[in-house]
Parts: sequence; C-alpha cells; structure tokens
Amino acid sequence: MTTSTTAVSYDPYDRAIDADPYPVYRRLRDEVPLYYNAQYDFYAVSRFVDVQRTLVDRETYSSARGSVLEFIKANIEMPPGVVIFEDPPQHTVHRNLLSRVFTPKKVSALEPQVRAFCERALDPLVGARGFDFVADLGAQLPMRTIGMLLGVPEADQEEARDRAIAALRTDPGKPMKVAAENMGEADFFTDYIDWRAQHPSDDLMTELLFAEFDDETGTTRRLTRDEVLLYVSVLSGAGNETTNRLIGWMGKVLAEFPEQRRQLLRDRSLVPNAIEELLRFEPPTPHVARYVTRDVEWYGQIVPSGSAMMCLTGSANRDDRQYEDPDRFDVRRDVGQHLTFGYGIHYCLGNALARLEGRVALDEVLKRFPDWEVDWDNVRRAPTSTVRGWESLPVFAS
Repeated sequence: MTTSTTAVSYDPYDRAIDADPYPVYRRLRDEVPLYYNAQYDFYAVSRFVDVQRTLVDRETYSSARGSVLEFIKANIEMPPGVVIFEDPPQHTVHRNLLSRVFTPKKVSALEPQVRAFCERALDPLVGARGFDFVADLGAQLPMRTIGMLLGVPEADQEEARDRAIAALRTDPGKPMKVAAENMGEADFFTDYIDWRAQHPSDDLMTELLFAEFDDETGTTRRLTRDEVLLYVSVLSGAGNETTNRLIGWMGKVLAEFPEQRRQLLRDRSLVPNAIEELLRFEPPTPHVARYVTRDVEWYGQIVPSGSAMMCLTGSANRDDRQYEDPDRFDVRRDVGQHLTFGYGIHYCLGNALARLEGRVALDEVLKRFPDWEVDWDNVRRAPTSTVRGWESLPVFAS
C-alpha cells in the first residue's frame, strides 16, 4: 500500500475542507489510514485505534517540540512549564503540580458563579429577536471563569482573553506564524504576579506562587517568577479558545438537530451526556501533532524518525469502527471514550472545567430559548488552523 498514488487529499489549511472535514476524514480512514502530505511534510493517522495508540506512546511520539504542526516544523526550543509541550520527567513534575492546584473540587465550586454569569448574560436577551452564541456567551463565559480561577480583575479579563486568542489567529488558508509571542502573553500577567506575591489570595495565581514541589532533579522548591508567569499564560490561553468554540458548536448543532434539542427540553438530565456527544461530534480541536523520535512502521510503511505525525482526533471521533452510525448526533448515545480531550499523559487537565461550562451554558440557554435557528447570512468562522469553530454564530431565537 502506498500513500503517493491516492486521490485523497487532506490539507489542514484548506478552508473548504475545514468547513466540513468529515467526508475527507472518512476517505482517509477507509483508503489511506496512514496519510502523507508532501506540501507540508507531515504524516497523519485518522482511525480511532491509531490515534489512541499514537497519543499513548509518548516515547515514540514526543510532545517536547510542541503539539502543533507549525511548532514542530519550526524546531523551536520550548520553555519549561508549557506542560502540553513536554515529555517526562519534566511533564510529570509540572502536571502533578498543576493537578494539586487545579482540582476537581476547585472546579466544582465554580458552578454557582458560572451559572450566575450565564443568567446575567442571557436574561437581557429574552424577548429579543435572537442572540449570538459566541459573542454573547462563548466569548464571555470562559474568560470570566478563567479570570475567577486565576484572580485576574474583571476589568482586565477581556484583554487577557484577546491576547491569548490573538496568538492562535491565522490568515485564512495559511499556517500559523510561529514566533515567541505564540508561546503566550506572559508579560501581560507580570503586575498581577508581583501583586499576588505581596498580597496572597484564594486563587490559582497565589497557589502557584507558594506551592512547594520536588522538581525533576529532586530539589524541593517553589516555582520561579518566570515559571509562574508562563503557567498562568498557558492556563489563560488554553481555557478561553476551546470552550468558546464548544459553545458555538452547541448553537449550530442543536439548531440542525431540533428533535435532539426537544429531547433535552423534555428531560434536562440528558444535558451532561449531550455535552459529551457534542464534544465527540464537533470537537473544537480537530487534531494534535507529535514529533516522531524513531523509525516506526504503519501499514507496511516506515515513518522516519524526525517526522511530524498529526493525530486527527476529529476523524477518530467519527470512526464507524468505534461508534455505531457516528455521523448521527444523538444526545442519548453511550459515548464512552472520545478523544477530544486527548488520551494518555496529556489528557486535558481542564476537561472538568470545559464540561462544567458547557453543561451550565446549555442548561441556561434551554431555560430561556427552547427554539432557535442559525442566521446563516451573518455567521463568521474563526480564522485559526488549530481550533475549529465560529467567531460569530447569531441565531433567531424564541
């Protein structure tokens, strides 16, 4: 089997493919389970078991050069503390530290505040002709939630969000421009870190400043000021863009499947499972990349050491080898394992927060708007190559 003669073409920067990648994904799974793109020089796997196998094999498929194709190709040195761009032992140390301060208990305690914000955002829109799932809710809720966690004053949360999102923006149809600023807007948080060092509070910034841990050398210490800045920057960026896109997909998918929406209206206990199905059906992050550390064989071919391997999680989530009738959106589906939050040691630390925000947002929308249709004349897709979704998704609501 070869990859060079197939008529299947997958370009992660092709806007037409990005609009609806699932037909191409299906062909990749069925015809070219190992795909090679010569233009951008990367390999890709698309079947559920293959993506899962790649994500769990950290020794062969390294995160140390990044989880984004453009970073891997740029071959830049990642600063310590970008936990999603690390391998053990550094990753183990840094993830354990984050897990200590970013606990399920701390996330669960946010629910009343998350719900109160949704109420404040949505109540003024009741009786209007409609609203925008992204501008009115998706762009606001994650920003406020991450701000509350980190301890960023509300007046400055919008700037923090905009800086984080700007680093992910791309020109339509073009790769991301990799530069130092893509690693995060750490300098923005300098004043907050310095203030919290002198005025501790009940927030993640304070906990990161004062937490003691054993680093990879066995030394017991606290994070340096620069390390705290980087952690805070990474948390801010990771928490804003993906949940924003999840809420946009919520509006789009449930408009296209009104009977599924009506099931949620009749039985609100289905909302948490609906979020799982939504994450499977339209994942905000459709692919992640890894650096191949040794020659490895796939489907009779050798993927050479030094290659970039893209894991098409959006394809894996629609693999009919894993799910029955995967292109059907079903809020009652027994979703089981999906790969939207990754797999293995890099499983998303923020998964509980994203689930909480999605669940509460959907519940509060349904309370006020039992019916809506997308205003397709005014939607705008987000210009990113790493996160898929909507920059604006206005709906006619009632």
